[in-house]
Amino acid sequence: MDAMTRIARTTVASVYVHYVTKVERKGRTRAELDQVIGWLTGFDDAELAHHLEAGTTFRDFFDQARVNPNASRITGVVCGVRVEDIEDPFMQRIRWMDKLVDELAKGKAMEKVLRD
Repeated sequence: MDAMTRIARTTVASVYVHYVTKVERKGRTRAELDQVIGWLTGFDDAELAHHLEAGTTFRDFFDQARVNPNASRITGVVCGVRVEDIEDPFMQRIRWMDKLVDELAKGKAMEKVLRD
C-alpha cells in the first residue's frame, strides 16, 4: 500500500488526538484547534464531532468538506514540502491542515492563521 492510500484510509480521529496534544502542549486550546479545522473544512463543531465519532477517513472527510476559498493562501513548508507546490488536491488539503495546526501550536495569532 502506498503512502497516499494509507493516509486516505487513516481516520481523522486517530490524528486529531495528536493535534490536540500538540496544540495544548503549546498553550493553545482544543476549541482553537476546532476553529482552525472548521475554517479550512467548513465543518461546524457538530459536524466535526460527528466525523470524529464516526471514524471518518481523511479521504471521506475532505470529500465532504467545503474547503475555504482562502485556503490557497496557506503557504510554507510541512515535512520538508512546500504546501503551495503539492499537485494532488487531496494531499494538499491534508498538508494545509497540518500547516494550520503547526502555526497554531507555534503561537501564531488566530487572525494570521485564519487567512480571511
